[in-house]
Amino acid sequence: MNYSRQRQIILNTLEEYAIHPSADQLYDKVHEKDKSISKGTLYRNLNQLAEQGIIKKIDGLDNSAHFDHNTHEHYHFICNRCHKIYDIEKDDIQIPAIKNYDGFTITNHDIIFKGICRECQNNNLN
Repeated sequence: MNYSRQRQIILNTLEEYAIHPSADQLYDKVHEKDKSISKGTLYRNLNQLAEQGIIKKIDGLDNSAHFDHNTHEHYHFICNRCHKIYDIEKDDIQIPAIKNYDGFTITNHDIIFKGICRECQNNNLN
């Protein structure tokens, strides 16, 4: 993938804004830095970066894809109240190894836990 100033701005912003933003959320932050980056450019670059494995595209969280600059293998926790997305280290969770299940060959997986985050639980106590 060739270097692009706009792509680098998108990558830097995603790393700085590490809350697993949707493309629309990220667009607002990117647009603050460079008004010449259009939504089309952002979407195209996010998809290319995800296809290359430079960032991670997270589908199935809500009606839109979210993006993560953290590409090492890890899981996600989504708070049912505030809808924030948190990283959970793979080593913190015991998942049985499944290499070949009922004739399927599993090449990758995404695991999402849902519940109430610590912050929302603490706010509920006050």
